[in-house]
Amino acid sequence: MDAQVFGNVILVIVIAIIVIFVITVLFRSIRIIPQAYAGIVERLGKYHKTLMPGLNLLVPFVDRLRPLVDLREQVVSFPPQPVITEDNLVVSIDTVVYFQVTDARAATYEIANYLGAVEQLTTTTLRNVVGGLNLEEALTSRDNINGQLRIVLDEATGKWGIRVSRVELKAIDPPISIQDSMEKQMRAERDRRAVILTAEGTKQSQILEAEGARQSAILQAEGDAKAAILRAEGEAKAIETVFGAIHAGDADPKLLAYQYLLTLPKLAEGSANKLWIIPSEFTEALKGVGAGFFPTRDPSVAAAFGAATPPTAPPAASSDAAPTPKSDS
Repeated sequence: MDAQVFGNVILVIVIAIIVIFVITVLFRSIRIIPQAYAGIVERLGKYHKTLMPGLNLLVPFVDRLRPLVDLREQVVSFPPQPVITEDNLVVSIDTVVYFQVTDARAATYEIANYLGAVEQLTTTTLRNVVGGLNLEEALTSRDNINGQLRIVLDEATGKWGIRVSRVELKAIDPPISIQDSMEKQMRAERDRRAVILTAEGTKQSQILEAEGARQSAILQAEGDAKAAILRAEGEAKAIETVFGAIHAGDADPKLLAYQYLLTLPKLAEGSANKLWIIPSEFTEALKGVGAGFFPTRDPSVAAAFGAATPPTAPPAASSDAAPTPKSDS
């Protein structure tokens, strides 16, 4: 009886061992690789194959799976690094590197720690690039620095199975004293630009005002010229009409007299002495009209203009005259 119980116990133990062995074999034989990862399989310590995402089978106790390699693009921010520029100024530069593992086998066997290698290579390359630039060029040439860093890093990390897509400089911090000087220079530059813009505005305003005044004077002069031309043309036409009527022998005497009277003030303009000559054609025309325009007591002037001379009052009797003798009759 005791031997039968002992045999059953041994059988149970053997079955349990077999089950555990089978489970262990299955566990070591089946590997599930998640998406965007890759697995390196070593068979008896030597590289065998690279496992892709999905279900994969291994030979238990012969194949060994190394830690999975992330194939996604990674972003690594490195701490600030002191860099000396060409003009012997120490600046602190923060960098950000974007890279991606393209070959899991090379990233596993070509470099021991590719992340640390990328950091050290970035620092060394950054010092070489910025060391050939002065502070102003380093502050204004970020795109150039980024491009040079990316090219150097991409070439160096290619054999490691890594592709560097972008390198960015987060910050370039010069010394405090240099920052104060730069701030003063920037403030002075802004003040200078403000003064220049104010002067330009004043200049443009004066130019516009002068241009407006010039256009206004030109338009006014053109208007005065046109008005004078029109007045001259009207007077010329009037004179032409009058003289045409005179030559035709069909002139209105009153019209001639009125036209002549309008011409007299123009003949009298100026301080020089003038001799008035009355054309014979106007003699008859002025008769009868001058009486209305020039009432005078001078018989010669009245006769010239056809005006009647007012009657002369008889002289008053003088008190000193001798008395008239009375007739005796």
